[in-house]
Amino acid sequence: MKEFLDYVISSYLGATGWNRDNSYTELNATATELLDFRLPQGLGITLSSLATPHFATSYRLGALGVVDGSLAYLYSSVPLVGVVTRSDQLRLPDLLRSYRSLNDLGLQKRTLSDPLGRRESSDAATTKGRGLFQFLDGGHLLYGRLYLPQSTLEASVVKRLSQTLQVQVSAVSAEYLRNGGTVLGLLQYDEGRFGVEGLASTDGGLLGLRGLYNFGGDASGISTPSSAPFTPFVVDAAAGSSHNGFAADRERIYGRFSVGGELYYGTLNKSGGMSLGARFATLPDHRGTPLTATLTLNPLMGSISATYAVQARNHCSLATSMDFNIYSYESDWKIGIELWSKRRPGGFLLGAQPDITTEAGPKKSSRPLPPQPVSRSFQAKLEWRLDDQLSSDTLPSTSERDSIGDEYLGVLKARCDQQLRIGLLWEGRVKSLIFSFGSGIDLRRLEQPFRTVGVDVQFSS
Repeated sequence: MKEFLDYVISSYLGATGWNRDNSYTELNATATELLDFRLPQGLGITLSSLATPHFATSYRLGALGVVDGSLAYLYSSVPLVGVVTRSDQLRLPDLLRSYRSLNDLGLQKRTLSDPLGRRESSDAATTKGRGLFQFLDGGHLLYGRLYLPQSTLEASVVKRLSQTLQVQVSAVSAEYLRNGGTVLGLLQYDEGRFGVEGLASTDGGLLGLRGLYNFGGDASGISTPSSAPFTPFVVDAAAGSSHNGFAADRERIYGRFSVGGELYYGTLNKSGGMSLGARFATLPDHRGTPLTATLTLNPLMGSISATYAVQARNHCSLATSMDFNIYSYESDWKIGIELWSKRRPGGFLLGAQPDITTEAGPKKSSRPLPPQPVSRSFQAKLEWRLDDQLSSDTLPSTSERDSIGDEYLGVLKARCDQQLRIGLLWEGRVKSLIFSFGSGIDLRRLEQPFRTVGVDVQFSS
């Protein structure tokens, strides 16, 4: 389960207009969340709060053999106005959904009066007109967490320098680390069409450089940060219709290609490495099935990894990955699924009718669900288009699909790998508590198949 502070950090990046998708480290983010989700162990309780639009706290208590916990604090210079943080009001897909469509490259939204492309807030009028000071003081975030009883301390500072430049410094202090701790620095440059990161770490004197270049889709209309807005797909919400600037390609798959790589070298151990990667992902305005496919190569180690993830329906996502080493001929695969439900856990397993009632009465959707086709012809699937009798105007885009689902009560996540290790996780909400219950199962050891069992409970205000 994503922690509350991770959700707040994502809200901060959104409030400052920073696109975390335009980074090489996020290349496999979708498949990783669907296939490598964390299973709770023992019992964990987390209490969090966004006390003010600038300050958030989180306290965690865990019990797995011994009692442990953590204290965390977060400060944002940018007010997080309008961010829903109460656990009884927070939309579960915003917190728990693994398949996440790519964000817009965003440079079209940045102007001279608002160089960071910030979202409008209640006090936006007070921030406008600050001119050069606003440009230099682009916002910063401070984060710290103390783990007990180990007395391990981690801290992070994120500073926005300009519309395209951001610096991040993270540190960990612990007795088991060399020299008692380590510091990692990142300098991130995001031009929209491409993003570059330079890194330096005290652990082994590591130096690195990585970058990502985008083309196709919305990237084909970006030249400079001051370029005119590019709107290849316009949705008329009032009329419920859509049109684009290239009608001939209307039914073709609409997405973004990204290619990148990284180089790193340890100055102390005199060793280095590199990797190359590529990704294709559909964009939120794509009218068909959302999908993401990646391929990463490590020439020095001889490893090849490919992943594929698809949001088959608004309530179902699937993912698979394949790893292969050309030197040892070793291979590995994983498959995963995510199923969203409008039923309680018992009703989901027994097939009961959805329970979407509240104390105030039945909950009604804020908008009707657009009609969706049951199936397509084989020829249409080969050509990545809809059948002729199905108009793309009747199908919701990814962003519209994400806005439908306020009634979801939980999600079931499952994965299985080549070693017949299964991970099961149920995440949902009961009253004001968001909880997750999971277990790791090893089918090769049927005498003791359950390797881990745990429950996590979160409450935020």
